[in-house]
Amino acid sequence: MPVIDRKTILANFRSMIEAGVPIIGGGAGTGISAKAEEAGGIDLIIIYNSGRYRMAGRGSAAGLLAYGNANEIVKEMAVEVLPVVKTTPVLAGVNGTDPFILIPRFLAELKEMGFSGVQNFPTIGLFDGLMRQSFEETGMSYQLEVDMIAEAHKLDLLTTPYVFNPAEATAMVNAGADIIVAHMGVTTGGTIGATSAKSLDDCVGEIQAIADAARRARSDIIVLCHGGPISMPEDARYILERCPTCHGFYGASSMERLPAETAIKAQAEAFKNLRTGTPA
Repeated sequence: MPVIDRKTILANFRSMIEAGVPIIGGGAGTGISAKAEEAGGIDLIIIYNSGRYRMAGRGSAAGLLAYGNANEIVKEMAVEVLPVVKTTPVLAGVNGTDPFILIPRFLAELKEMGFSGVQNFPTIGLFDGLMRQSFEETGMSYQLEVDMIAEAHKLDLLTTPYVFNPAEATAMVNAGADIIVAHMGVTTGGTIGATSAKSLDDCVGEIQAIADAARRARSDIIVLCHGGPISMPEDARYILERCPTCHGFYGASSMERLPAETAIKAQAEAFKNLRTGTPA
């Protein structure tokens, strides 16, 4: 599909915000996920490497580990997803800390393929403690993800980075981010979701703090929420009703894994509940 102009996307989103309509984005790990999401009226589709693991029955956090080349996996997935999406902007998850890619050239290649924007995934932001310290001290820092977003902005790609605290939100806005996605951790629920998470009330405070910092850096920034216990529509409603400067929700597991688990299980059960005719 052709690239959708960044200004066109943002103008549409600002009209939605004015009308009180939430912006909804979703990850697509397969072509059928992307087709179904578009049929449901989704506003953004994002391809990143964790979708491959998620839809293969593994946890999304597998996308953070060395099971494959994240950036190459996204390009492989693109040939499945991009041809079946008709009018929805499709974004690429980019591993900005990959030491073996030339970021400007790689971003230009993604745009040529038909991606309308980028997101920072895999992200160092999901690591903390000694592991995060080790990454930061050895040249694999979150700042490289900020730099990637800045390069994408130069190419006029839509940029929707994950941030995990107010300082990262400020840095990403200053780099030119169009949309800040407040990440509340790996999504809970289902057969392979995380089992430990913040409460929804914890998320309200953290998302609002991130939104406030982002708006101080640029007043027209768009903010979405994602992850942790925000896994179902009622969870997103809870957040949106309590965070007036949060403009929508971005789901990955909640948009394709959880619905697939529920629907396929129910369908299999319905078939198993059939009974054959009484033998003669």
